[in-house]
Amino acid sequence: MTRRGLRTTSVLRTVADLGRRLPLVDAVAVLDAALHKRLLKPSALVAWLEGHKRFPGTARLRRAIELAEPATESVMETRLRLLLVFAGLPRPQAQVSLHDGGEGFLGRPDLYYPMHRLALEYDGSTHRASLTADNRRQNRLINAGYRLLRFSAADVLSAPDSVVWTVRRALNA
Repeated sequence: MTRRGLRTTSVLRTVADLGRRLPLVDAVAVLDAALHKRLLKPSALVAWLEGHKRFPGTARLRRAIELAEPATESVMETRLRLLLVFAGLPRPQAQVSLHDGGEGFLGRPDLYYPMHRLALEYDGSTHRASLTADNRRQNRLINAGYRLLRFSAADVLSAPDSVVWTVRRALNA
């Protein structure tokens, strides 16, 4: 296709190519971002994949599609979710709105295990600016009987075993 006088690939083709070629975690992060921004639909990726079965990397793209989560709002949320899934833990839900018994809104954690009432938050650098609001949300969730674990980039990237151990222990509690 042509954009501003330059030949380019479509969003679908670009995402499919990246999904086929990047390491799996990076491929899922690209898919998550594209799906979250509604640049394409999962069905379009599946249809593209079905029409290009002989292209190299289609197995990786298929797996990335299975792991993709359109509700994910950041690359590090994707990395945290995949860290848990690849460690054999159940796949958490993403961006679930939680309410108290009176249906009042409490918060929307990045990841959530409903059967365990366990919420997970990835705290990036932007959370420094919203620390007060984050603390209030955390207090509301805890007072309503939810458990909350918080992780940073240092946790996910430098201490992944500790993250998995912490979440596994919370799920088994």
